Amino acid sequence: MAKKLFIKTYGCQMNVYDSARMADVLQPLGYAPTDSPDGADMVILNTCHIREKASEKVYSELGRLRRLKDAKESAGDGRMTIAVAGCVAQAEGEEILARAPYVDMVFGPQTYHRLPEMVAQASRAGGAVLDVEFPVEAKFDHLPDHEGPGATSAFLSIQEGCDRFCTFCVVPYTRGSEYSRDAAAIEAEARKLVTSGTREITLLGQNVNAWHGAGTNGKDWRLGRLVRHLAEIDGLDRIRYTTSHPRDMDDELIEAHGAVDKLMPYLHLPVQSGSDRILAAMNRQHTADDYLRIVERLRAARPDLALSSDFIVGFPGETDADFAATLRLISEVGYAGAYSFKYSARPGTPAAEMENQAAESVRDERLAGLQQLLGEQEAAFHHTKQGAVFPVLFEKPGRKPGQVAGRSPWMQAVVVEAPESLIGRMAECRIVGVAAHSLHGEVAVTNVDHETPAKRVCA
Repeated sequence: MAKKLFIKTYGCQMNVYDSARMADVLQPLGYAPTDSPDGADMVILNTCHIREKASEKVYSELGRLRRLKDAKESAGDGRMTIAVAGCVAQAEGEEILARAPYVDMVFGPQTYHRLPEMVAQASRAGGAVLDVEFPVEAKFDHLPDHEGPGATSAFLSIQEGCDRFCTFCVVPYTRGSEYSRDAAAIEAEARKLVTSGTREITLLGQNVNAWHGAGTNGKDWRLGRLVRHLAEIDGLDRIRYTTSHPRDMDDELIEAHGAVDKLMPYLHLPVQSGSDRILAAMNRQHTADDYLRIVERLRAARPDLALSSDFIVGFPGETDADFAATLRLISEVGYAGAYSFKYSARPGTPAAEMENQAAESVRDERLAGLQQLLGEQEAAFHHTKQGAVFPVLFEKPGRKPGQVAGRSPWMQAVVVEAPESLIGRMAECRIVGVAAHSLHGEVAVTNVDHETPAKRVCA
């Protein structure tokens, strides 16, 4: 009988990818995924350390898991293994074990390929296992292939770590220095995904456009060349990548946005602030004008390109004038979406030691103003698609019976009335309605070819 494995994932897309690979690593040990921690034999919290709130959620969840663990053992229903993985584990491993001594395993994002050894060690010793080293190369070398059907849209990690050292960010300390996988290994994983049914791949990295690895021709490639190479894979309909840094947006990658049809016209390009003074304090290594010039070049290469971004308000020393500069940049660019946050001081980062930390009330007020502008821009972008016809990749059933849901080329959720046989397929759809967070459409053709799931259905 299979042992039940529950993984709760916090934070970024990289953690989503890592959680899936943890399940792959544990499958040979007899673990099968389950949808609830209730009755699970192993629970893994794959954690995020970007903001304080995310870290505290982990400790709150651990308290709940302790009660489930005690109840399972009291009922004579076996033992629940509790593990904490990811970036909180990397940064606070000893503290986790001190605050939650009932945790069995604590391991960082670069060591989960050693899960079988950790499980065996925890079973033998009866004590907690702590493994937070940084052998990122070994992780990719030892991960098993994913078995079974693939998701219609899947993540593929090509790069980890970051060497930029933004003053607010913990990633260089929790994920380590930059490491890029070779193109051959990336291609092999991509082909495996496509064979299993995947139609869209999002290339992942903490600083994904810093990727530079050995190409299949033995020469050093950068991301633009890799995208062109992956676009040659039959059955792979869509390519995306995230998260990028403006400093690594080179000519070859910008040109790929115009030359590679499979590279979707939606790019997440974080800027964080529109103030040069704050950008310098953040160690972003670019100015607002640098960012705007990159946006201009990207849109010249791909006129239908939509952008999203990250913004931090209330960074130490941010004045009203600095915040106004951010609003001006947003107005000039025009975003289809964005992630925006109040500055959260993270221990061990230079920004946490800076003077002039903004008051919470100031952060709240600025975040509200920022989100209002971004929300207006997102709504305006959605309304530009009213009446448009474009391909939608369908991924899952809709919330209501008789509906299926997918994504537009610009990452918008699209819902149509159609049979579930459309899931895993591409179909041209006409948008007939716009809601706050989704588009409503209708399939523009009726002669859907069910024999070739990768084939785009044309209007």
